Amino acid sequence: MASPYIELAVGDRVVKVTNPDKVYFPEIGATKRELVEYYVSVGEGALRALRDRPTFLKRHPGGVESEGIYQKRVPPKLPEWFETVTIRFPSGRTAETLRITEVAHIAYCANLGTIDFHPWPVRAADVEHPDELRIDIDPQPGTGFEEARKVAFAADEILRELGMTGFPKTSGNRGIHINVRIEPRWDFIQVRHAAIAFAREVERRVPALATTAWWKEERGERVFIDYNQNARDRTVAAAYSVRARPHAPVSAPLTWEELADADPRDFDIRTVPGRFAKLGDVHAAIDDRAFPIDALLEWFERDGREDMPYPPNYPKMPGEPKRVQPSKARDDSR
Repeated sequence: MASPYIELAVGDRVVKVTNPDKVYFPEIGATKRELVEYYVSVGEGALRALRDRPTFLKRHPGGVESEGIYQKRVPPKLPEWFETVTIRFPSGRTAETLRITEVAHIAYCANLGTIDFHPWPVRAADVEHPDELRIDIDPQPGTGFEEARKVAFAADEILRELGMTGFPKTSGNRGIHINVRIEPRWDFIQVRHAAIAFAREVERRVPALATTAWWKEERGERVFIDYNQNARDRTVAAAYSVRARPHAPVSAPLTWEELADADPRDFDIRTVPGRFAKLGDVHAAIDDRAFPIDALLEWFERDGREDMPYPPNYPKMPGEPKRVQPSKARDDSR
């Protein structure tokens, strides 16, 4: 027996939504149809975050309670109106991945069970030079959104001193992301070095609140600034991306004024469309200007070009310190 389906007009395309009444988010009873319609309703903003970027998909075809599929390569049997782009992993291997260029692409992927969209910080025309610096403010045990908020405002102060504009959004959980458009003149290693220098400066300003410690055992009850989100092949959820949690939270773009008293629980698959209809995309100006990162790279030099560990799945990188947690290193030295 054929699966039930509906058809949605998305721009000039017609997107088929199969099993539209399947519950994807059990806590609020939101269905697959609601997921697809959500992405169409915020399509202008979602597309701005994804346009021309190699994009990974986090799929839950059975809903958020099913096991997730983190899909880096192009899904099979895509319509001919999709585009792809070749990316290179840290291992040196390459792969074809999705290149999102229209809202219908997003809606089609949502029908495949895609809940989260994870774009690279590059455009398809130049996949070796990021055009986005990503500041990922990640609360650790004993901290929460309030501490992340304080760290975010410290980061904003530094960005303003540098003459840069950051665009904050909720992570969809307890954290905060700040995206900064940068000139695509530096490679992934240089942009990651800039992120390390920036994170260290935040740590200097609010040492009781923020940490750059890669090893969890060294973080304490402080907010981690995850500089490694700027490494090749690392991604964060896009602006307007739904997150795979039972209450369907959204990684919601905010203004700095809104961040002062925002509650991340207020932004979900059912509340954000009305907000978008009223306010539009509050990050609409993000592409208006791209900034240089020379000052941050000078800070990295000032700090002695001291690198930090890469994620464990990366090959050993030039200049990287030993990739071993401090307690284990101490044990091995005995």
